[in-house]
Amino acid sequence: MSTELEYDEDRAIAFIRNYVGDEVSAQYSDDEILYVIDIIWDYYERKGFTSLSPKATENGELDESDLLAYVKKELAADREILMDPADLDKIIKGELDYEESLEDAE
Repeated sequence: MSTELEYDEDRAIAFIRNYVGDEVSAQYSDDEILYVIDIIWDYYERKGFTSLSPKATENGELDESDLLAYVKKELAADREILMDPADLDKIIKGELDYEESLEDAE
């Protein structure tokens, strides 16, 4: 029997901050990181990923380069949040690793 994964935004932000390190973490507010998380989840919805499933990455369903391009495009359209592309890569990878940690804890 599968249990529902519990995604917690505050834990996700803390996980991402730990993942990216102090130097990158200090450059962005929780709201900015949460905005990136929201864009990632918007991407999931547009691609039809209706539930948290890190196995989608393993099965090749999630194209990380497409996800990164989508997030960059959305941030560019917003024009209020400026992020270094290298930092954005780390934040996205941190988010994906957080999702995987939920799967591992199941």
